[in-house]
Amino acid sequence: MTTNTELIIRRPDDWHLHLRDGSMMSAVLPYSSADFGRAIIMPNILPPVTTMEQATRYHRRIVKATPDQHDFKPLMTFYLTESTRADDIEQAASSGLIKAVKLYPAGATTNSESGVQDIKKVMPVLEKMAEIGLPLLVHGEVADSNIDIFDREAVFIDTVLDPLRRSLPQLRIVMEHVTTKTGVQYIISSDKNLAATITAHHLIINRNDILAGGIRPHYYCLPVAKREKHRLALREAVVSGDSRFFFGSDSAPHIDGTKECGCGCAGIFTAINALECLATVFEQENRLDKLEAFVSLNGPKFYGLLPNTSKIRLYKTCDHAGQPEKIQTRDGYVTVFDPMFLIYWHVENIVNDKIY
Repeated sequence: MTTNTELIIRRPDDWHLHLRDGSMMSAVLPYSSADFGRAIIMPNILPPVTTMEQATRYHRRIVKATPDQHDFKPLMTFYLTESTRADDIEQAASSGLIKAVKLYPAGATTNSESGVQDIKKVMPVLEKMAEIGLPLLVHGEVADSNIDIFDREAVFIDTVLDPLRRSLPQLRIVMEHVTTKTGVQYIISSDKNLAATITAHHLIINRNDILAGGIRPHYYCLPVAKREKHRLALREAVVSGDSRFFFGSDSAPHIDGTKECGCGCAGIFTAINALECLATVFEQENRLDKLEAFVSLNGPKFYGLLPNTSKIRLYKTCDHAGQPEKIQTRDGYVTVFDPMFLIYWHVENIVNDKIY
């Protein structure tokens, strides 16, 4: 059901989410579990999630921190290291708990120091994943300090991703948080086994928003926002309805003290307003009819899951939806993503009416 002011869709999922751990997780998780039915949980906590025992314990902590009234299912992932064993991956996949494996190039982003330096060293694991159909989630940037930060996604495609796909065409890969026209075109050119997540914030900000007129640390993330032409290419991709593109928030909270400093952390906290921002973006593009595919249908299709049966109602009012500038955690404040426009969309869960 779609009107100019109302949209009822299947409950969405978040296919790329950082919940952190401990008191931070307790503070941020309810914002995701309130709106999303499922989420792919990133494993780059400290220590990283590299074993079944760690994944099981992390899953329990997430479930315990989820409010009782929220129907939310965390989908767990393994952090790929050069010491990961193919047998362990097969066992983890057969357990049903682990839904994907995450490849971080070592040093590419937050808590990625244990990531992969040489892709050749993990080929036995990737071959096993291709055999059993377990998806590989890639942070699609090279970590070479000699490569310009704005070119690292394109270089990753040329030097890592494309050679890997040629070697293992049956490996199912999600290129996460795509930020460039090059990345979009590469996804579109693929015929199978390749998809991409796109964030809300990369649909809204470009690199001028980080740097022009002063440095704005709360718009700094990795991959970093690019030129305006890339932002427009991302928008075109998400409103196209192409099933290879689906939503992953990459909501990545840091307390203000670690953002507003001489060497600030990368990450933007969007869990609190992601859906409202997306509704605004799709409305701006006159394609609200494509929002459900992007947030609720395309992701489950790639992962071989059924869409959620419950629904949400997105509705627009004349009064803009207020949001806090910050949320408080035990360790300090976390700044909420500011889209630089007023939001008039609201989210309402529909509890008893289900689609079958």
